[in-house]
Amino acid sequence: MHILDVWDAKRGIQGTLSLATAPVSRHVACMHVKTLILGAGAAGMMAAAHSGPSTLVVDHAKAPGEKIRISGGGRCNFTNLRTAPDRFISGNPHFAKSALSRYTQWDFIALVDAYGIAHHEKTLGQLFCDTSARQIVQMLKDEMDRAGARLWLKTEVVDVAHDRAFRVSLDRDGSRSTVTADNLILATGGKSIPAMGATDLSYRIASQFGLPMITAHPGLVPLTFTDDRFKPLAGTALPTRVTASGTAFTEATLFTHRGLSGPAILQASSYWTEGDAITLDLSPTTSLFDALKAAKQSAGRRALTTVLSQLLPGRLVQYLADALPASNLADLSDARLREIAESLHQWHLTPSGTEGYRTAEVTLGGIDTAALNSKTMEAKTVPGLYAIGEAVDVTGWLGGYNFQWAWSSGWVAGTAIAEH
Repeated sequence: MHILDVWDAKRGIQGTLSLATAPVSRHVACMHVKTLILGAGAAGMMAAAHSGPSTLVVDHAKAPGEKIRISGGGRCNFTNLRTAPDRFISGNPHFAKSALSRYTQWDFIALVDAYGIAHHEKTLGQLFCDTSARQIVQMLKDEMDRAGARLWLKTEVVDVAHDRAFRVSLDRDGSRSTVTADNLILATGGKSIPAMGATDLSYRIASQFGLPMITAHPGLVPLTFTDDRFKPLAGTALPTRVTASGTAFTEATLFTHRGLSGPAILQASSYWTEGDAITLDLSPTTSLFDALKAAKQSAGRRALTTVLSQLLPGRLVQYLADALPASNLADLSDARLREIAESLHQWHLTPSGTEGYRTAEVTLGGIDTAALNSKTMEAKTVPGLYAIGEAVDVTGWLGGYNFQWAWSSGWVAGTAIAEH
């Protein structure tokens, strides 16, 4: 079995090369390691820190942990205090339970504390570094060094084969080398943020070895509308409750030139199915009917839109004005006020699509969990082959959950190998 896909970093395109047409490069003798990890992101570095001696990590990037570095506005939302299996999306909702229970958010927090990295809680249990996400990257590098793991950067995967061991052909700064390994860990993530070098490499290797796949698509991503309907509202934000496919999130929504964004929308996008409507509650904590009825009794001569502008952003009320009665409150019956309020609590919208992998924070789908052992992350039909992190069909909510899955799944795979 072979995979002959390489990444041309200079041209920024992905192509398929046969051995006959591959560029001529200097040849380096074969070396053997116990464990080869493809991907020096959150999951791969975590696995390397626990997989025992004779571990090599390779990545095509110039530096490890690039998604960690840019996450959380440069401060890395590294976990969530509320981590629980029901905060993850998967074809098998039970699959993540084992890893999450064996290496918890408290375990990772203890590691962060041991390194003296100051952190704080924001909303909804989200933990961020006080100073810089680079501290988390350095911590993981230090953990890898302590474990004796080696790291090769700017290294492309050219070919993967398997006989008695995994045989991986690599291109490192123009020098071709072959690494054989008893264990191969797929930790190259998903397809989100291709500008940072994200590819579907793990998916292709998994498919090569016969592992089933769940169709991948962007998650935690802004929703778009083809008619630019919200362009006049671009930049307007407010607290909302957004529902998609029966799952609701109460956080901020941001109107953009192309559609809707903000935490509530990103969360809902992971549950949204193309062609379906979403529902926005524009006042999730206040009954608009009660507020309008009270205003009618105390100031009935005031215009409906004037009162609504005290309850919702003025730009939004102005935008909706054509669909609202141009009347004073006193001229509207309670039944009509209730109807207006309900329309604002249940605003049904059908997005045309999403911003795609370009801005998606995660990739939904991936390697089917049915092919993996939940206690080790090892492929059931290919001994020694492991898949972890975003490459697997386990996707967390916004707010540090996906990093926790990376830590937990990486730890599980690494310790399973070390104990074997």
